[in-house]
Amino acid sequence: MSLFETIVVALWAMLPAYVPNNAAVLAGGGRPIDGGRTWGDRRLLGDGKTWRGTAVGVAAGAALAVALSALAPAASAAVGVDFPTFPAAVAVALPAGAMAGDIAASFLKRRTGRERGAAFPGLDQLDFVVFSLLFAFVAAPAWFGAVFTLPVLAVVVVATPLLHVGTNAVAYALGLKNEPW
Repeated sequence: MSLFETIVVALWAMLPAYVPNNAAVLAGGGRPIDGGRTWGDRRLLGDGKTWRGTAVGVAAGAALAVALSALAPAASAAVGVDFPTFPAAVAVALPAGAMAGDIAASFLKRRTGRERGAAFPGLDQLDFVVFSLLFAFVAAPAWFGAVFTLPVLAVVVVATPLLHVGTNAVAYALGLKNEPW
């Protein structure tokens, strides 16, 4: 696989994990997952992690995976790259993992004394990647091994922080986020 093909496959395969957090921001609000509970003197997660945002994020990522699977044959023919399709379990696992990673990062931020929206370099950019890949591996190990080869994983780990910072800066500029990270 050429470098171009590796990059394109990596981004295609991760799109269902890239979309959920952005969809959650747009649809956020509602009842917090932690119900306002605390651990010691800090909230478990905070008001930014809601049931509605999580559900919408997972649904948006799964819908995108279904759409990408439908588009894969035509896109493959047009671009000359063998785009993967997403089994149903993976279509849900990638976005669910992304949301779980974001929730886990929120928990870690609260435990380390960071407030909602505070930066946590590294964790902010890769939390959802680690969990989405783990969920996808558990859901469909053979599919995962065929799609997420070592070169594809390397592209994901390098490209994701760059994409994350860029998309968050755009969301901040548009007034959709309160901080640019």
